[in-house]
Amino acid sequence: MSYPPPSYHGDTGELTATYRTPDAKPELTYANGNTAHYLATHESTGGLFGLYRWEMGPEPSGPGPHFHRTISESFYILSGSVRIYDGRRWIDTRPGDFVHVPIGGVHGFRNESGEPASMLLHFSPGAPREGYFEGLLTIADKSEEEKAAFYLEHDNFWL
Repeated sequence: MSYPPPSYHGDTGELTATYRTPDAKPELTYANGNTAHYLATHESTGGLFGLYRWEMGPEPSGPGPHFHRTISESFYILSGSVRIYDGRRWIDTRPGDFVHVPIGGVHGFRNESGEPASMLLHFSPGAPREGYFEGLLTIADKSEEEKAAFYLEHDNFWL
């Protein structure tokens, strides 16, 4: 095993780090009160990964079983309890739990605890998931054909 080839070839490094405070306003707020914080997007990481803080209210919400053909997805629970489907069973997680789903792995997640919960979502490589998250705001208004095209465009395959 070795490191990948260098992608930075300078001699002095660059001043390019970003900083975000925990009280920064979320990029998205859904009708049910859930929010999405874009911590690192496909654009800001050069397509290497995407990292998002997902905050869920006490109402049940979250996607059912599905898989992705081009991206892996990982979940790190920050607070509360999120039920995560690992393709075999639903796991009631707690803060500090981590679940990694390789490309093609069946998974889903839901907050059914009746209490708020938050987690980090990590996608690799860094697909443009922001378009998917933003499209969810209007998905209910779309025809079945438009929904199918949207999910195909964003690498979501429902079971």
